[in-house]
Amino acid sequence: MKPVLCEKKTYTVAEIAKILGVSKGAAYSLVKESTFKSIKIGKSIRINKESFDKWFYSDE
Repeated sequence: MKPVLCEKKTYTVAEIAKILGVSKGAAYSLVKESTFKSIKIGKSIRINKESFDKWFYSDE
């Protein structure tokens, strides 16, 4: 049986910080400003990958 590979649909704040080359605090600020879609699950925050990628790769 082949394993099922799932495409990643969310990022963590730490991943966003690493992608952008900023501190986790700066990444949390972007989340707080609703720069892209995010959801809080318990104490964790997950950022919608599609929303972040669209913002990140936009020309504006």
